[in-house]
Amino acid sequence: MKDSKARSKSTASATVPAYQLRLYVAGQTAKSLTAFQNLKRICETHLAGQYRIELIDLIKTPQLAAGDQILAVPTLVRRLPEPIKKIIGDLSNEERVLVGLDVQPLKD
Repeated sequence: MKDSKARSKSTASATVPAYQLRLYVAGQTAKSLTAFQNLKRICETHLAGQYRIELIDLIKTPQLAAGDQILAVPTLVRRLPEPIKKIIGDLSNEERVLVGLDVQPLKD
């Protein structure tokens, strides 16, 4: 019994994503959906298996905007690794997003 607990703890720590991202949106608008699709594509290409995306709809939970000081949507917030970074917009400029997240693009 103790062995399974120890294994689950080590497995849990090994599966913590290196990049914890929050995407703040306001409803299911075209810009919000585009931002999510772009973020998902960029993460799959450059951070495969190393990220977690939390989608926060400020129409449903507007109080969450204050915690990360969200002034515009869509806004991407990189919570981890520190320092916290923010990118505003639909994330269509992949190079700008990679620079903003401090991610080195994979070399071909």
